[in-house]
Amino acid sequence: MTVDHIRLLLSAGEGITIEYKECVHALSKSVWETICAFSNRYGGHLILGVSNNGTPIGVNRNAVAQIKKDFANTLNNPQKIAPSLFLEFDEIELENKLLLYTRIPVSSQIQTCGGRIYDRNMDGDYDITTSSELVAQIALRKSADYTERKIFPYVTEKELRFELIEKAQKLAIANDKKHPWNGLTPQEMLQAAGLYEENWYTGKKGYNLAAILLFGRDDVIRSCAPGYQTDALVRKENIDRYDDRLMVGTNLIDAYEQLMDFISRHTLDRFFLVDNQRISVRSWIARELVSNTLVHREYSKGFLSRIIIENDRIYAENWNRSNRHGRLTLEDFTPDSKNPLIASFFIHIGRADRLGSGIRNLYKYTKIYSDSEPELIEGDIFKTIIPLTKETNGKNINISGEVGGEVGGEVSGEVSGEVKLKQEQLDALLKYCIKPKGRKEMQAFCGIKSDDYFRTKIIKPLLNLGLIGMTIPDKPTSRNQKYIKI
Repeated sequence: MTVDHIRLLLSAGEGITIEYKECVHALSKSVWETICAFSNRYGGHLILGVSNNGTPIGVNRNAVAQIKKDFANTLNNPQKIAPSLFLEFDEIELENKLLLYTRIPVSSQIQTCGGRIYDRNMDGDYDITTSSELVAQIALRKSADYTERKIFPYVTEKELRFELIEKAQKLAIANDKKHPWNGLTPQEMLQAAGLYEENWYTGKKGYNLAAILLFGRDDVIRSCAPGYQTDALVRKENIDRYDDRLMVGTNLIDAYEQLMDFISRHTLDRFFLVDNQRISVRSWIARELVSNTLVHREYSKGFLSRIIIENDRIYAENWNRSNRHGRLTLEDFTPDSKNPLIASFFIHIGRADRLGSGIRNLYKYTKIYSDSEPELIEGDIFKTIIPLTKETNGKNINISGEVGGEVGGEVSGEVSGEVKLKQEQLDALLKYCIKPKGRKEMQAFCGIKSDDYFRTKIIKPLLNLGLIGMTIPDKPTSRNQKYIKI
């Protein structure tokens, strides 16, 4: 969000999609009601540090950190906001005043604040909880807009894979040890994530399409979403057909891992020092590419989504419920989730970022990876193009980038130390940890005898790099501690 955009919002005045709050020292109660109302209507723009007439008064700079912390914590508190929302404030300097801005997207479910339902009308937020007619209108509008919310009343727990639900819960807790899903039963977690619901307009109750895509058996997914499939291809030598191919039609959790593994096999990995952390830039790009392909597609269409790796680019396309047409840039894009429930779930388990962060990451890491910019083209078919260079296209060779030169096919420094853990060994270890494994199991798998060496040179660096997470993060030294691939 630029200063010019903020000026336009301030000149427009408060209305059905714009709201100002003073909130000089702390968040007010009305902030949550506005967020709920925006989510239930058309979405909207919320600006803190502004009086009702649009005059900037500024937020206390010493209070900004606490305001941001309270904002994130409350949005993830199901007792206050349900379902959870992932929003963050941008800091804007205007006329020597500090303003905080966030855009609230439309949610695919009825949003509640403290158990109450709010709707937006003109420049006000109205509690409509007791009006069954108004609530039904919101439900009808949302169910018509979002395919992911279609309820399948004959799908029961027998059609879901509960081991995947437990895995997702562990991933979420590994991502945030204070995660609200901690301690919930699988059924409670599904309800908290909005995957089991009641349609207020039709009266139907049950698991929705989002739940089935995330946790359904493959045969159930094929029945409920017959158009869902992702075709991953490599076209480097045989450009008329393909050199390698993977057809994915399983649940989104396993599909993510399979597609990530496919990209890692056919592109170079490069490690760079970014923000004082050594990270795999290729993994970040692949993460954004795969999560966008799975999360933001329109599942009602029988369009075969594709990820194609060519000599000079990675190209992805999927059917899209577009809000605009043309190329997206950092300057003019407006983040808009096509499947808010699935997107929120991927954020919870650490496989996607907050709304709007993905495109920024893609631009940032593509520039580092191949010294180019990605192309994101929105239309009925959403296209993503990641340019490749000779150095970023081929067999897996790890390069340390700013850390210090080529490593010659080994994972260097903090991950491998003197052991010289080969890339294929690292890939195998991470694949082994798709299900939680103890330190001794992992150590035996790698064939390393020294306990201390394995802890300091393998476990610790993998945790620091965000490649694995703890199943008991609040007790790092627990004898029952296990590790799972993130």
